[in-house]
Amino acid sequence: MKILHTADWHLGKRLDSISRMEEQREVLAEICEIAERENVDAVLIAGDLFDTFNPATDAVDLFYKTLKRLTNGGKRPVIAIAGNHDSPDRIEAPDPLARECGIIFAGYPQTEISPFELETGVKITQSAPGFIELILPQYDYPLRLLLTPYANEYRMKTFLGTEDRDEELRTLLAEEWSKTAKKYCDKKGVNILMTHLFVMKKDEEQQPEPDAEKPILHVGGAQAIYTENFPKQIQYVALGHLHRRQTVDTKPCPIVYSSSILAYSFAEANQDKNVILVEVEPNKEAKVEPVKLKAGKKLLRKRFEEIENAVKWLTENPDSLVELTMVADDFLTSQDRKQLHTAHQGIVTIIPEIRNKASREGSPTAIDLNRPIDELFSDYFMSKKGVNPNEEIMDLFKEVLGT
Repeated sequence: MKILHTADWHLGKRLDSISRMEEQREVLAEICEIAERENVDAVLIAGDLFDTFNPATDAVDLFYKTLKRLTNGGKRPVIAIAGNHDSPDRIEAPDPLARECGIIFAGYPQTEISPFELETGVKITQSAPGFIELILPQYDYPLRLLLTPYANEYRMKTFLGTEDRDEELRTLLAEEWSKTAKKYCDKKGVNILMTHLFVMKKDEEQQPEPDAEKPILHVGGAQAIYTENFPKQIQYVALGHLHRRQTVDTKPCPIVYSSSILAYSFAEANQDKNVILVEVEPNKEAKVEPVKLKAGKKLLRKRFEEIENAVKWLTENPDSLVELTMVADDFLTSQDRKQLHTAHQGIVTIIPEIRNKASREGSPTAIDLNRPIDELFSDYFMSKKGVNPNEEIMDLFKEVLGT
């Protein structure tokens, strides 16, 4: 059985003011082509389908058209779960109609999907909260899926019926997964777990989450899950949430983040993006193969001290999105900015790195861009006017910021 694992589509996401919709359209078409070329039997989408709880119409339209194409007329089931960026209710809303096309949605950990059968022969034969067993007519063994969409710790404990227990969430989840796996996942079928959570090996240094993903941990989110918490019956764990492809562990089975479909922040500059092909049979080790995605613009970070060098480099890298740092003794003039933007249409932001008078005297200092924006504005105002901005100006500045 061949499974395609993808995650973190973030449809509708922008990079600053730049829309990524056309890139998303291209990369989803590429994923559909991979599914057809590789003749995959099922597609797993491990959360963060959209970038916001209330996505734009064009993002929703692209999503459903892509899923319809992936299902190949209902012959290839597509199973998608909610991530921390998704509205669980929105994800599940079209479920009755979606099932008729071979699309299965799970928005909540406690979602129970009613058994059904399509004319193509695809059917669900067993179902429980967070579990389905699928029959694909081309195989004489079933595909079992443990599905755990994202939920914060409170909602997860409510699902588990353990609100009053003080044990760590990872322990409670491990108990629930183990109980489900023992009941439904014998060696006569393919057993896969799909979830959208932060997963790491116990006792390893915790890898930082992307800036846009930090709320999943500790800020009303769920704690990290350890790889040892997954049941031994599972042959592959399909993860969503972290945007870099990585195999977190190979025990008790391959536990894999597939990556996002595009680089969505400059922290992901130069990262390859992938989908994962998984070949697996009952009671055998899964074979895992990443497939690099080619669509989408590269995100590039570059630092220059001379405008001329920056312009030359920009013209040599046209099909990209750029974060440009310009080092100078003063803020860029409007003419400098115009020259840079004329050279490249994909400049997302220009960061000024200012050398003050001390730098010219041999003591280099630079602006600390991690300081609050109002402090940076005050420094800029002082550099231009020679005085600090008064209260009225600061109030106006904050109003413009919307704060």
